[in-house]
Amino acid sequence: MMVAMKTRCCFLMAAMIPLPPASRFAISARQNDTEYQVYLAAPDARTEPGPWPAVVFMDGDDQFRFAVDAYRALRAKGDVRPLLLVGLGYGASYTKPGNRRLRDYTPTALPTEPDSGGADGFLEFLRGTFWPELTARCPICERVRGLAGHSLGSLLVLYALFQRKPFFNRFLASAPSIWWDDRSLLSQADSLQRTGVALPARVFLGVGDGDTPSMTGDLEMLQNQLAARPFPQLEVISRQFASRDHYTVLPDTFGEGLSELFA
Repeated sequence: MMVAMKTRCCFLMAAMIPLPPASRFAISARQNDTEYQVYLAAPDARTEPGPWPAVVFMDGDDQFRFAVDAYRALRAKGDVRPLLLVGLGYGASYTKPGNRRLRDYTPTALPTEPDSGGADGFLEFLRGTFWPELTARCPICERVRGLAGHSLGSLLVLYALFQRKPFFNRFLASAPSIWWDDRSLLSQADSLQRTGVALPARVFLGVGDGDTPSMTGDLEMLQNQLAARPFPQLEVISRQFASRDHYTVLPDTFGEGLSELFA
């Protein structure tokens, strides 16, 4: 079915590319009884001492390589500040039984996907368990907290943004799966807009112009909604990349997003 195809087949080719050298540790979540794998790529503390802003990337098993490559290219040109990049995964790629992205990244449950709808528990884990562990291990600048993802991962990113008091304040959403559950994310944003709450944050929205009409059209709907009724203190940056589709756009969105959010 369409939902299963979209959520389980995203960027399979990335799983064939080995991760770059990085520190790695495991952390258990009491919220959903899951052990997560954490991949770290930190600046050289001898030449770039911390504390550093941290950016947490979803789908760390499959996509962290693209984040690290994009960051290194930007640093070589002096386009971004030193950052701690963090890939959060499961030790299992998209199609493996241990991968729980369908549960963790979806805000609502679909009858056709019985394991879905666990985003609230996952966000509680990020705030209450994962972040304290990360700050205990690494010198982190608490003023800037980044969250990034692609496709279903960036659905989670936007869900984390549209909260009354977002824990993160830099959001990188690459080709977000706004289509999930009849675009329930747009309704979430609308309900929050009606409260008049301020969102002191910056969000980068990116997509390839060759992505599906659903992906490009849904993102345009979100952009129009945010433009028509802006959240106070929320800066929205949008890019559409020529000659890129859902799979080939990832290096572009991660690179441009990091540049815009952490210049």
